[in-house]
Amino acid sequence: MKKALEVEILGQKLTISSDAEEGHMRRVAGYVDGKMQELMRASKSVAKTNVAMLAALNIADEYHRLKDTHEAILSRLDQLSKKLSTTLTEEG
Repeated sequence: MKKALEVEILGQKLTISSDAEEGHMRRVAGYVDGKMQELMRASKSVAKTNVAMLAALNIADEYHRLKDTHEAILSRLDQLSKKLSTTLTEEG
């Protein structure tokens, strides 16, 4: 069941709704706020809409890098699992 939660991002209060736990929703909102705050500190003259887009791009970049790393780890685990299975079958 979806729950509504009020969070604050860049000083603006927003109501978000999700099936996730409140702690998770707050962590996600805090992460987005932190990324946007970081960009605001780095570029004082950037409009909030541009900050939001830049933060979204940075977060998407992090996500895809982590996803690629995750897929590489899963692939390596699959290779090692097959190798182990083959070794155990041969020793049988």
